[in-house]
Amino acid sequence: MAPIPLIPLTIATLLSVHGLRSRSLSFSGAVTAFVVGFSILAVPVRTIGITLIVFYLIGSRATKYGKKRKAQLEDDYQDAGYRSGAQVLCNSFTALLASGIWCLAFAPDMLPWSLVKSYIHSASALLESVPYQDGQWCPLDATVSSGLSRALMFMALGHFACCLGDTLASELGILSSRPPILITTLKTVPPGTNGGVSLGGTLASLFGGLSMGVTMFVSLIVENAHCRSSWMTILPSLVFWGSVAGAGGSLLDSFLGATVQRTRYSVDKKIILTGHSAEPDRGRKDTVKVISGLNLLTNNQVNLLSSIGTALIVARLASTSET
Repeated sequence: MAPIPLIPLTIATLLSVHGLRSRSLSFSGAVTAFVVGFSILAVPVRTIGITLIVFYLIGSRATKYGKKRKAQLEDDYQDAGYRSGAQVLCNSFTALLASGIWCLAFAPDMLPWSLVKSYIHSASALLESVPYQDGQWCPLDATVSSGLSRALMFMALGHFACCLGDTLASELGILSSRPPILITTLKTVPPGTNGGVSLGGTLASLFGGLSMGVTMFVSLIVENAHCRSSWMTILPSLVFWGSVAGAGGSLLDSFLGATVQRTRYSVDKKIILTGHSAEPDRGRKDTVKVISGLNLLTNNQVNLLSSIGTALIVARLASTSET
């Protein structure tokens, strides 16, 4: 049996405990963050784990920075971004999936992914994978396993860039002095409206995606000598697709939020009502109006769909492009 990767285990434990003590994570959120964090950090390509850590640190700081303003605009805003297990999973699912497929394809004996190897042996046998031992090849090499490793790396990048871009757009864009416009109608809407976009929020999402691309680039060239020798082609590729995923993913999230996620607004209290129940306003004494969207998806579900869509699109386009 493969040895337990102690460093990933320790880091995952510290991050989940830190999130719990700082009230950025609920108990279920901390447990989910530990499982997800350990699973991703244990992948031999440390770049994915490092990108996860930077994503968590930047996202947590942005959430705390904008919490006072959000508390004034949303009726049940949770102090300090108290994220549940469902929220953590929705903001990590695609990266977790990409990490798992990569590990099972190129390092199947690594814990914890080796525990599920026997269940998918027939599927993994179909992959013409090249074992990843001591960084013998660059994970972004399009010639390895028909570009599978490259596609999975960009899938992880697309996910982190989309989620961080959306987080920064939401937490920092709401601080703009100008009200946002609804992405589907271009009409002015109250701050905090699902589907509302602003110049500041869009720039913040672009920065978020770019930072994920830069993080992945720096960690790759430090970790892998073959990637280091090709840094001039790797840098523009990661920065470009990271930026595209950050801004594009945030806009996709906004579009979904404006169309399939209902936004209700209390005219009297001048706050956004964030409940999702079918008849949430029965018995209310204030005047409530629907600003946008159908009552089909929750915020977590919108985040999940937008991150999956962005990650898959980036993986498909970037795996067949040298840019």
